[in-house]
Amino acid sequence: MNDYLWDRSGSPDPEVERLERVLGMLRHRNGAVAAPVVSATRRRWLPVAAAAAVIGAAIALQWPWAGTPESTPWIVTAIEAPADASLNQGSALRTGQSIRTGRATNVTLEAEGFGRIELKPDSELQVLASRQGRQSLSLPRGTIHALIWAPPRRFVVNTPSAKAIDLGCEYTLTVDQRGDGLVRVQTGWVAFQHEDRESFIPAGAACATTKRHGPGTPYFEDASEAFRRSLSGFDQTAGRDDLDTVLQEARRRDAVTVWHLLRRVPASERGAVFDRFAELVEVPAGVTREAIVAGDESMLDECWNALGLESAEWWREWKRDWRQ
Repeated sequence: MNDYLWDRSGSPDPEVERLERVLGMLRHRNGAVAAPVVSATRRRWLPVAAAAAVIGAAIALQWPWAGTPESTPWIVTAIEAPADASLNQGSALRTGQSIRTGRATNVTLEAEGFGRIELKPDSELQVLASRQGRQSLSLPRGTIHALIWAPPRRFVVNTPSAKAIDLGCEYTLTVDQRGDGLVRVQTGWVAFQHEDRESFIPAGAACATTKRHGPGTPYFEDASEAFRRSLSGFDQTAGRDDLDTVLQEARRRDAVTVWHLLRRVPASERGAVFDRFAELVEVPAGVTREAIVAGDESMLDECWNALGLESAEWWREWKRDWRQ
């Protein structure tokens, strides 16, 4: 056994010699300093601890301070036409990674147990976060077609003007060069949300969003042209003429649009909107015009429940889940 570490007998290890030279430069040179009494057992472990400390310090200095990208469940399953040379079929995306498609390129992504995304030509998609069973992506421009079979509220796509939150659905989302967008829902529901402005879009409906105004008012795509044109005008200017046309053209099926307007028009116009809503839907007993004009949230919830869609409590749970 080499006893150099204990009584300097035997041949020294080269690494120990190097440590002695380094530590020797730090020793006290103006007189002796009494050393603390250390037991034989502790003396045996001191050199080991010193070496471990040096090795640990080297690892800490070499370890990257910035976090490394994490892998995600999204896998490239199909590429139509040339794409980014670094992108291959079977590639797994990592957080922070972006995909950009050219004029004739389609890319399909799939996540097991989660869903499938088709990225259309001239599009850019980025994975923002992938954790705790939730996926957050960004679509600065272009088009995706998403089919999500994960539970509601687990899949979010951020756009420059709103976030699209999947509520168990299939939809197409497009963002133009200005950052304005349009979502068209094929099955289930999508929620458009920006700050305190929210739109709930059912299957068969669409909703625009703009950087200037945020989410617009949802509408069924089979509504009359006058209805859709006036609704677009109202979302941009809140004009009374456009509002009147929307109310006149509204069908029973369009009551979901009229309900959204109850939350968006000023109090001075809320009474007229409620009157039309009451003509389209049987308003629950206890809901009063005065309370709706005053903006009573519980009464507005009762009106929503009268639509025969998901309950107001379900929507409230959705909002709590994502705002946390």
